[in-house]
Amino acid sequence: MTATMMDGAALAARIRSDVKAEVAELGEIGLATVLVGDDPASEIYIRRKHKAAEEVGIRALDRRLPAETSESELLELVGELNEDDSIDGILVQTPLPPQLDEARIMRTIDPVKDVDGLHPFNAGQLYLGHQTLVPATPLGVMTLLDEYRIPLAGQQAVVLGRSPLVGKPVAMLLLQANATVTMCHSRTADLARQTLAADVLVVAVGHSGLVTADMVKQGAAVVDVGITRTEAGLVGDVDPGVAEIAAFLTPVPGGVGPMTIACLLGNAVRAARYRRGALAFPRV
Repeated sequence: MTATMMDGAALAARIRSDVKAEVAELGEIGLATVLVGDDPASEIYIRRKHKAAEEVGIRALDRRLPAETSESELLELVGELNEDDSIDGILVQTPLPPQLDEARIMRTIDPVKDVDGLHPFNAGQLYLGHQTLVPATPLGVMTLLDEYRIPLAGQQAVVLGRSPLVGKPVAMLLLQANATVTMCHSRTADLARQTLAADVLVVAVGHSGLVTADMVKQGAAVVDVGITRTEAGLVGDVDPGVAEIAAFLTPVPGGVGPMTIACLLGNAVRAARYRRGALAFPRV
């Protein structure tokens, strides 16, 4: 068996085309990104997000602060963006420098503008099964699974990684799709025993080659969210040999990465619809 590669790049292009049409319908949408410091990976992510936003007609505002920025200064900027009626979505790029309380910053973002879905209100809505704004990477994972008609109801799903941006929200989405979900992490004993039971395996830990072919169930669908830059290029959390065991596999690059940006743009449109009253946003 050789796995069918789940083409995130092609699906993301279709989503961006749909988003572009929605933007044309709604009128100007503003997306503000905030980058603190000069982390090279964050610089790349911000640049890609801005390029994608501009291609679909979203006005991208790039706000940059030095690495030594105080928490009060960052909170003041977020407050200004909250009050700016021309801004529909706000994204504070993480990780933040150590002197900044990331959780506090996320709590300060207006929930209706929180395109990363990290405000406790939006996270709570997801937990309760009433989705408002959901983190883009988990949305991308679920959209890929749907595109390739991967059965979820009644299936065993295993998620490796428990981050608030990927692992936890994707577990909630899988649970809401009626999968039976197991979450694994750095303290999980006998990891292979868990992964071998998975009909659907989502790996999001940032550890290159962590999941090998002998850890994967024959015919499983494997979604590789991890990405690590090596001398040989970009690699994922899943060893390439898994393609000989799995029925479906996302490539790295070209799998989940493009979907994340496309779904982020979709979140910007959703936030704009909330703010214009086209969708009802629950009272906070």
